[in-house]
Amino acid sequence: MIRLHHVAQSRSFRTMWLLEEMGSDYEIRAWSFFDGSMRSPEFLAMSPAGRVPALEIDGRRLFESGAIAQYLCETRPQAGLAPMPGEAERAQFLEWLHFAETIGNLLANLTQHHIVLRDPAMRSETVMRLEARRLEKCLGAIEAAVAGREYLLSRGFSAADIAVAYGMIIGQRFVRLEKFPAVMAYFGRLRARDAYRAAEAKDGEAQIYKQDFYPPPQT
Repeated sequence: MIRLHHVAQSRSFRTMWLLEEMGSDYEIRAWSFFDGSMRSPEFLAMSPAGRVPALEIDGRRLFESGAIAQYLCETRPQAGLAPMPGEAERAQFLEWLHFAETIGNLLANLTQHHIVLRDPAMRSETVMRLEARRLEKCLGAIEAAVAGREYLLSRGFSAADIAVAYGMIIGQRFVRLEKFPAVMAYFGRLRARDAYRAAEAKDGEAQIYKQDFYPPPQT
């Protein structure tokens, strides 16, 4: 049995979506971002930073969503969701897969300052503006990559698209996607996939983001 440790609206959504694309049987154990349970010895034994996803699979425990995606693709190549070592576009696949973590860190910083730090005196307006601009630059790179093609790789849809899509799923709460028409069209194609919709239905009640948009402070 595959068990996914998950928080709604978090990076573990990417693992859930990937499992759905693969047609895998799995169960979900839901955790809370706010109740301290992810700092418990039980959870830290699976994910030492106290973050999701954590995945129990093939008799082992894995953490870090990029590593989980790569492991799933390489141990289940029949799903066809990644070029294997030596195949064309392997380097580009890995580049986008790990670029998604750069985007994820920007989103984490924005979430920290807009939502987690509830005392306004603890927030940095400079960080909030700076990270939003950095996120725009990342979305601009995706805009250039998908202009004139359906997915990040010319071979078609891959786990790299799943990884990068989180930058749009959450990023649209901090940056207006209307600035990026190719990204919006790409995001629409991703959201139309059956596996995306299945994962979205299982994601759970919103815990983290209660607003549609969190504008950066005005200078």
